[in-house]
Amino acid sequence: MQDTLILMISVVVAFFVFLYFVPVNLWITAIFSGVRVGLFDLVFMRIRKVPPSLIVGSMITATKAGLNITTADLETHYLASGHVPSVIKALISADKANIALTFKQAAAIDLAGRDVFEAVQISVNPQVINTPPVTAVSQDGIQLVVKARVTVRASIAQLVGGAGEETILARVGEGIVTSIGSSASHKEVLENPDKISKLVLSKGLDSGTAFEILSIDIADIDIGENIGAKLQIEQANAELRVAEARAEERRAMAVAVEQEMKAKAQSSRAMVIEAEAMIPLAIAEALRSGNLGLMDYYRMQNLQADTDMRETIAHGSKEAKKLN
Repeated sequence: MQDTLILMISVVVAFFVFLYFVPVNLWITAIFSGVRVGLFDLVFMRIRKVPPSLIVGSMITATKAGLNITTADLETHYLASGHVPSVIKALISADKANIALTFKQAAAIDLAGRDVFEAVQISVNPQVINTPPVTAVSQDGIQLVVKARVTVRASIAQLVGGAGEETILARVGEGIVTSIGSSASHKEVLENPDKISKLVLSKGLDSGTAFEILSIDIADIDIGENIGAKLQIEQANAELRVAEARAEERRAMAVAVEQEMKAKAQSSRAMVIEAEAMIPLAIAEALRSGNLGLMDYYRMQNLQADTDMRETIAHGSKEAKKLN
């Protein structure tokens, strides 16, 4: 009895293992759906760790849509870590929209990390990208803040290796800055905002990108600061600081010259005092040597006293006039 039970369990397990490796139901579904796939091909898919249900389901969808794809193509793409259902959906959408897209292109776009189905949708329905605020200054020094809407369509041929939205936004921002910077006045920009769009579109900003720019529309323009006046004020402040520094330098030089002159005056005064101190010695030496007589000495003293008296009288007269 026990051996019979073990045998029955073994048979059941073997049956489920058989169904796992030999998906007969899936094979029958594929045959009735018009998909030619061998039973052993499904077994080998299981051995290669490729889900047969995913491959057969995608093949059924592609066959019903009239696409010419083989199971080998789908297996290869799955083993390369691709998204098989997304590729099939993209091919069907492109076929319905009359967009030329091969399985090889779709697989390459998918393996490049892009959502191939979303790319086809953007190619069919253009996408609007809002730029961040772009700040630029016109030639009259007025700052303008511009927001734009860029309508793009995916370029299937450039999806592999082409630049993304960030490059589009950067190039559009650069074009806006160039357009405003070449304007003589900010009033010209406010009066004709389409001038920015035309100039930016003429530059071919979508070259080398995964998108084709259809239009650039200026959504909003705000007036910012008066950069020209601000720069002039800063320049005037800088020139004022330079002038103050030069004036301080001249003042320091004048103080230095004044100190030098005072030092020279003090030196001259010291020399005079020293010379006056040597006069009595010279007179005494002249008296000893006989070069100066006693009477000559008295006359010189009288002359000096007379001179001092005259100076005293003259000084008194000046004081009296001041008091009157």
